[in-house]
Amino acid sequence: MSTIKTRDGTEIFYKDWGSGQPIVFSHGWPLDADAWDAQMMFFGERGYRVVAHDRRGHGRSTQTWTGNDMDTYADDLAAVIEELNLRDIILIGHSTGGGEVTRYIGRHGTQRVAKIVLVGAIPPLMLKTEANPKGLPIEVFDDIRKNTYENRSQFFHDLSLPFYGYNREGAKISEGIRMNFWLQGMLAGIKPAYDCIKQFSETDLTEDLKKFDVPTLIVHGDDDQIVPIVASAMLSSKIVSNATLKVYPGGAHGLAQLEADRFNNDVLTFIKG
Repeated sequence: MSTIKTRDGTEIFYKDWGSGQPIVFSHGWPLDADAWDAQMMFFGERGYRVVAHDRRGHGRSTQTWTGNDMDTYADDLAAVIEELNLRDIILIGHSTGGGEVTRYIGRHGTQRVAKIVLVGAIPPLMLKTEANPKGLPIEVFDDIRKNTYENRSQFFHDLSLPFYGYNREGAKISEGIRMNFWLQGMLAGIKPAYDCIKQFSETDLTEDLKKFDVPTLIVHGDDDQIVPIVASAMLSSKIVSNATLKVYPGGAHGLAQLEADRFNNDVLTFIKG
């Protein structure tokens, strides 16, 4: 397996395929780099170099006890980018991965970055506060913690329904997609998966978004039950200068898998634009 070793000794697994302008993908919780298979095939076949890593504690990376925080996630992403000497990058982040990409920009800047895509992403802040009244109450995340701690296997299986909008009337359910979600979730270590809940729910990325100075595409489903659009994309698109907001009517959280053809072509148009 291809891995890099970070300063604290954590091994980060990554996939690096093809050649050309690099596209670097950051995945959501509790998944891993395989969540991007449809995108890596599509863009790799079109002359791009595609790179995706497993966040620390997830997938094939080290199951870390410590360091499971947004700053370190961003620094791990930077370590992958620097180890592979990637430049003129298209950075794409989904959900928690969108937070990771955003914090990467906040900590490391855009010197190596050409464009950014956030899809179903958590910025600026998921948690409801006085300053963020459209966020979700802390009880929602406490419930996620409780279920992850007590029976994450059943919880991840159940979570796949709202994640892909399969709990909506008339939805065409793919048991394969559900099984793949469960499998990736179970590859994560329980401690880093548990720690990550606080990171995706309570990390305020507002100031990081203000540092975006390259073309940015923000994609979100308006029926996202995991990261509601009103407290995420609708706000981020106003904070990021000259951001392009693309809303998928009826779109669920896992839209990159559910609507891969549409999403891939929207991103390709953005890259070439």
